[in-house]
Amino acid sequence: MVEISYRVIYGDTDCGGVMYYANYLRLFEIGRTEFIRQRGLTYKEIEEDLGIILPVVEVYAKYKASARYDDLLTIKTTLSELKPFKITFSYEIYRKDELLCQGKTTHVPINREGKIVRLPEKIQTLLKK
Repeated sequence: MVEISYRVIYGDTDCGGVMYYANYLRLFEIGRTEFIRQRGLTYKEIEEDLGIILPVVEVYAKYKASARYDDLLTIKTTLSELKPFKITFSYEIYRKDELLCQGKTTHVPINREGKIVRLPEKIQTLLKK
């Protein structure tokens, strides 16, 4: 599991000062990016060096409480499934000990032509660390 902090900025919120629901998906992406980085990879390397793109093909989010402007959040990211043609990440977003949102994203590896390809062994090995 990878944990990172994020402070809710004014631009994340609606007119009531509550974090806009779609911005939680951005937090999922922040968590996933840092998860991959902490395994010794970057999205840039995956795309440029290996020619693999990892689009989101499915997303799920369950909202339990609202984040507000200036809240300090913790994004917890785990790898919940890793197969040669599919990766699923799970997320939990907390304010202190209060769970605000949990979710998942599923990704398939594609090449630059948009064809589904096998996830290179190098990526599978690093993600399992």
